Amino acid sequence: MTTNGQTAFDAARAADLMRRACERVGLVPDKLELLRLGDHAVFRFDEGRVVSRVGRHPGRLPSVRREVAVARWLEAVEYPAARLVTEAEQPIVVEGHPVTFWEALADGDTYASTQEMGELLVRLHELKPPSFPLPGLRPFEKVRQRLEHAEIRNETRRYLSGLTEELVEEFRNVESVLPRGHLHGDFNVGNVLRDAAGNARVIDVDGFTTGPREWDLVQTAMYYDSFGWHTAAEYADFTIGYGFDVRQWSGYRVFRSVRELLMISWLSQNAGVDARVAEEVDKRVETLRFGTSRRIWAPF
Repeated sequence: MTTNGQTAFDAARAADLMRRACERVGLVPDKLELLRLGDHAVFRFDEGRVVSRVGRHPGRLPSVRREVAVARWLEAVEYPAARLVTEAEQPIVVEGHPVTFWEALADGDTYASTQEMGELLVRLHELKPPSFPLPGLRPFEKVRQRLEHAEIRNETRRYLSGLTEELVEEFRNVESVLPRGHLHGDFNVGNVLRDAAGNARVIDVDGFTTGPREWDLVQTAMYYDSFGWHTAAEYADFTIGYGFDVRQWSGYRVFRSVRELLMISWLSQNAGVDARVAEEVDKRVETLRFGTSRRIWAPF
């Protein structure tokens, strides 16, 4: 299957790229399990001990190189984050697609508590910045790129593109109250897992940027108040852990709207190969269009 003249990035294509990368570094991809398909295809193998991330397209290479640099930095300062495996230089590039290999964390489905999340985020924000440069926060670049290639209805694309341009100006005018600095970029409960010893670790460090610290707080807040994926008690624990409730900040509504747009554009990448995803994209867009509850959004 091809899309826009290119081979479609689906689970089979990603698995083939990953196996070829394994051959180069001497890993054996036995009992392969697909965990997620988004900007990266994420697989687990080697009796659950190794996780591999395969970039959706060659354009992911710069961010993956930065991800490797961030992982090395966090390891050097002993911050609890995902660790790379193999002695080979990473990423491995196969037909332009960047592939990386990481230590798996327990079963991959055991999440940290929300208070631990808040404490880990404070600790991350308080680290001395890395010696290498990080890009500024530019969420709309990612949205535009995803929408350009997504197999969605033209009407949906036009609506989301128009919403993007509306939010650009609002986003630009937001005034933060927390210090600016390095950000995880995609800090949420799905990216804070427990290792085999039960310790919480942060994963998916490819989105590190610099910008307003409120950005790293918004997802946990909206998972509570927009989607009901966290309880009131869990969210209260998160604010205790971090020491700030971003929902009380004047820019929260705008940041939440940008995050919603990112979530939909992320999901839209698989709309052409998964009917269930296409249906969810349409459902989410309707809630934006008519201002109805986001509680009907299904987690992916």
